[in-house]
Amino acid sequence: MRRTLPLLLAAVAALTGCAGSDGTGTPRLTAQPPPPATPWIITSGIPDPDASPSASIPASGEAPLTVGTASGTFQPAPEGTQAITYNSAVVPPGATAQVTITTTNQGIRVRLAVTKLVARRAYGAHLHSMSCTSVPDDAGPHYQHRTDPSKPSVDPAYANPRNEVWLDFTTDPRGAATVASVQNWTLDPVRPPRSLVLHSELTRTDPGKAGTAGPRVACLTLRG
Repeated sequence: MRRTLPLLLAAVAALTGCAGSDGTGTPRLTAQPPPPATPWIITSGIPDPDASPSASIPASGEAPLTVGTASGTFQPAPEGTQAITYNSAVVPPGATAQVTITTTNQGIRVRLAVTKLVARRAYGAHLHSMSCTSVPDDAGPHYQHRTDPSKPSVDPAYANPRNEVWLDFTTDPRGAATVASVQNWTLDPVRPPRSLVLHSELTRTDPGKAGTAGPRVACLTLRG
């Protein structure tokens, strides 16, 4: 008995060391918060897990060619570089945004998810042609499938949600929202949209004001 007792104690210690904190023997994983900013990442042939049947493209359920995504946590410049807030009262530091663009042969689906914005507030949101800087206007005009020859583009024939990507939303009581835009055209690979811009107002549609949505209050760079 004296010889077997140490062996039994050693075996018990070894089994205890292999068990997780729940005693099942499986290590328990600790969830890690997402990084404050992620660059534009493109993967091939991976369906968008958040796409609902009504928003999928095309209706036949064709597998996507690519899925691109970028996310960021808004901060004022110079702390904010990829995700910049220009008005902390409208887009508080620490608010987040994620843009996912799913592409198939028949079109695109653009999904925007935001958190920690002002609760129950309306925002305008569009894809823009240039990257973000500390100067709001540097993000350039709206990305357009058919480019308006006139600048600024305020003609409803060009500045409309079918020729541009509009993602206007109103936040819930927690300051969160998710919205999607589906188009039957694909992005220009030579001049793709490079940013998402949040505006202080919902987007207008009347002639001479079409596409305008008040001051630019935040910007998320999709591609540098």
